[in-house]
Amino acid sequence: MSLRVAVVYGGRSGEHEVSLRSARSVLDALDPARYEKSEYFIDRQGKWSPRPILPEPGANPGIDVVFPVLHGTFGEDGTIQGLLELADLPYVGAGVLGSSVAMDKEMTKRVCAARMLPVVDCVVLRRGQPGGVAACAGLPFPVFVKPANLGSSVGISKASDERELAAAIELAGQYDRKIIVERGIDGRELECAVLGNEEPEASLPCEILPSREFYDYEDKYLLDAARVELPARLSPEQTAELRRLAVECYRAVECAGMARVDFLLETASGRLYINEINTIPGFTSISMYAKMWEHCGLPYAALVDRLISLALARHEGKKATRFTR
Repeated sequence: MSLRVAVVYGGRSGEHEVSLRSARSVLDALDPARYEKSEYFIDRQGKWSPRPILPEPGANPGIDVVFPVLHGTFGEDGTIQGLLELADLPYVGAGVLGSSVAMDKEMTKRVCAARMLPVVDCVVLRRGQPGGVAACAGLPFPVFVKPANLGSSVGISKASDERELAAAIELAGQYDRKIIVERGIDGRELECAVLGNEEPEASLPCEILPSREFYDYEDKYLLDAARVELPARLSPEQTAELRRLAVECYRAVECAGMARVDFLLETASGRLYINEINTIPGFTSISMYAKMWEHCGLPYAALVDRLISLALARHEGKKATRFTR
């Protein structure tokens, strides 16, 4: 009997278009001999088509497992995961806690710092906060300004003076009520894919060589000009340390299934910094999460199979948990 897989995609997020591309790749990779696939599309206003998943155990009889391919707000932040928990459905990827912590860049930094993992110095601001520029006086220019809860470099700016900083804070505030201002790191941008539940594994890392000043949304998805080196040109010791930190970050935020951990390697100090962790990374066949695993011998279709198996295993493990007295 075929396993019934529901792919949920689209969503009320600045990363809606990225989700459409990722979902198409996942749907194409599902072997029709093994899977019966169904599509659940969420439009930009949050309306489900052709029908919603209902938040009640047993109310979705046509679904054996859900593959959420929702990047960013309302998909990668614990909200859809909460719905799927209420529905008692197995699903690919991190749970409610891991998703919400990883989505919030400030909370990721807090959790990593508590585990003594290296993160970049930052100041946290609130939308409309008076004296926001002055609050960042302890950070040397340039700085990077980011919405705390968004991905794909949406709303991110680099600021080299107070005027640019004020404009960057205004832009980031359009996408989130919480804003992160980080010390600028002059160095290399590296990524590492992590896969697994209780015993996660890290891929060989890659290096992103942006065509612009930094790896922004246009460079990621529109210009097709950024270059990638896979594997990254690192010493064996650097590679081992980066992979170790990727797994430790994954464990710190209580991730499951998959995540891509992004790093900065500072040129002056040679230090590695955890930049962020993405629990539903770009998932097209040419996205770096998939490409890193392909380089390690796990092709795209097999990666999709593995993620579904991990989702089912995690759900099975939950059955040992008592929810009532």
